[in-house]
Amino acid sequence: MNEMSPLARTPRERKPDWIRVKAPGGSAFAETKAMMRRLNLNTVCEEAACPNIGECWTKKHATVMILGDTCTRACAFCNVKTGMPRAVDALEPQHTADAAAELGLEHIVITSVDRDDLPDGGASQFVKVIQALRRTTPNTTIEILTPDFRNKAQAAIESIVEAGPDVYNHNLETVPRLYPTIRPGARYYASLRLLESVKRHDPRIFTKSGVMLGLGEERLEVHQVMDDMRSAEIDFLTMGQYLQPTPRHAKVIDFVSPQGFDAYAAIARAKGFLLVAASPLTRSSYHAGDDFAKMRAAREAKLAKA
Repeated sequence: MNEMSPLARTPRERKPDWIRVKAPGGSAFAETKAMMRRLNLNTVCEEAACPNIGECWTKKHATVMILGDTCTRACAFCNVKTGMPRAVDALEPQHTADAAAELGLEHIVITSVDRDDLPDGGASQFVKVIQALRRTTPNTTIEILTPDFRNKAQAAIESIVEAGPDVYNHNLETVPRLYPTIRPGARYYASLRLLESVKRHDPRIFTKSGVMLGLGEERLEVHQVMDDMRSAEIDFLTMGQYLQPTPRHAKVIDFVSPQGFDAYAAIARAKGFLLVAASPLTRSSYHAGDDFAKMRAAREAKLAKA
């Protein structure tokens, strides 16, 4: 690849300055952490070692991870521990709503571990959390980031859609060629069909998906993923740099420059996404509230032109 290309990449041994972040700290950060412990809630911010935790928790934004802290899968990119999960916490839905109220959240993101051990994959817990939030903080908009509910009935997904989240997110994570090594427990086209079925069941719900870069994907493969997403009518694309959480996880093959992310974002916007968030530190729930407002405004502007 030409060194002057906007998609030029930096070798792994030269960790670039653009992905360095400040260490978390401060009173607001400590208060957010203490509240999560008091309510016995897990967060993907901690469990997945998100680089933005310092910024988000200082602003009292946190992404709640329901259904425990133990995943039934072992994806090569993910820092969440794998094993046999504990029983589902019946108090978790209301505790999640209490956290949203205490933090004064206008927008909340709810995700979960994979729970292949449960008959519905944990879909009913998502429904209960949405219902608790609607009762307790009715003005809070709700974004969910679900697993793929592999081998579960379509009714599991439809039950969540019927509960009425404002945004339904499910990440494709990487290009199809890398699934066997990076996301071996999932199927690329099954994830696409999930998001397509959400939009078909309720077109009012915004759909969202994301990919990590730096795992060895090729530029044209990323473009094809964008096309596949648009064919599934996905509204919002997020793109961020993969960072290796521990030595036992998949290695970073390359670092994509900020200019490279800008180039990908320009292509994605040209393909028709309502919103694109692409930068080295972009993550699924990073600035999610602000992005939701932008996405809603973009839809309104699009409808006004129709």
